[in-house]
Amino acid sequence: MGDTTVTRLEAVPEPVTHERTLLTRLRAPRRPRLWFEILLIAVSYWTYSLIRNAVPEQKAEALRNADWVWRAEHQLGIAVEQSVNHAVNSVTWLIIGMNYYYATLHFVVTIGVLVWLYRSHPGRYAATRLALFATTGVALAGYYLFPLAPPRLMTGAHFVDTVQVHHTWGSMASGDLKDMSNQYAAMPSMHIGWSLWCGLTIYALTTIPWLRLLGLLYPATTLLVIVCTANHFWLDAVGGLLCLAFGLTLARLWYGTLPHTLPRTTGALQPTAP
Repeated sequence: MGDTTVTRLEAVPEPVTHERTLLTRLRAPRRPRLWFEILLIAVSYWTYSLIRNAVPEQKAEALRNADWVWRAEHQLGIAVEQSVNHAVNSVTWLIIGMNYYYATLHFVVTIGVLVWLYRSHPGRYAATRLALFATTGVALAGYYLFPLAPPRLMTGAHFVDTVQVHHTWGSMASGDLKDMSNQYAAMPSMHIGWSLWCGLTIYALTTIPWLRLLGLLYPATTLLVIVCTANHFWLDAVGGLLCLAFGLTLARLWYGTLPHTLPRTTGALQPTAP
C-alpha cells in the first residue's frame, strides 16, 4: 500500500484592514487630553444650548401637552406636584435654597464629576463622557418632538413660580433670564438625566460609603427640587431616566461594556501632554 499524503490546510489569518485598526483604536480606552476635553465640553454645551433654544417656542402646543401630562398623572395617581409645590413654598428659607440648588448644582456637580473622572479614572473617562453626551443629545429630540410647559407656566393650575415669588435667580427659564432659554423644553428633564449620571457614576466608582450614599441622594434630592420649584412634572423625570438609559446603552455598544467595568487605567495608557 502506498504512502498516503495528508495535506492540512493551515488557517490563514484574516488581513487586518485600516478601517478595522482605526475602529479598534477609537474604541480603546486611552488617557484624555486636557485641552481637548475642555474644548469638547465647551463646544458641546454651546451647541446643545443653541439647538435647545432654537427649537420654536410652541406655546399653545406646550400648554396642551402640559394639560395632557397633568391629566395622565391624575389617572396614574401621582399628581401631587401642586401640593408639594405649595407646601415647600410656605417655608421661605427652604424654597429659596432649592431655587439656588436648581440653578447651580446642575452644572457644578456635573463638571466636578467630569474632573474627578479625568484625574482618577482616565481609562473610564471617555466611555462615561460618551454616556453623558448621548444622554444630552437625545434630549434635544424630546424638546423638538414634545414641547412641554413646566407646571409653573400652566394656566389655571395654580402652581407657584418660586423664583418670581421669592425674587431669586433659580432658573434660566424664569424671571429676568427667561428670554435666554426655551421655556417650553421641560421634557425630558436634564436635571434628572445629569444628576442620575453623576450619582450612578459616583456610586459605581468609589468604595467610600458616605460618598456612595451621597451619589444616591443627589438625584433623589434633585427630583424633589424640580417638583417643589414647579419646573417639572414627575413624568419629565422619567423622560430624563430614559435618556440616560439610551446614553449608557450607546456607550456599552461602542466600548463593549458599561463604562464602570472598564479598567481604571491600563499600561497602554501612556501619559500625554495636555
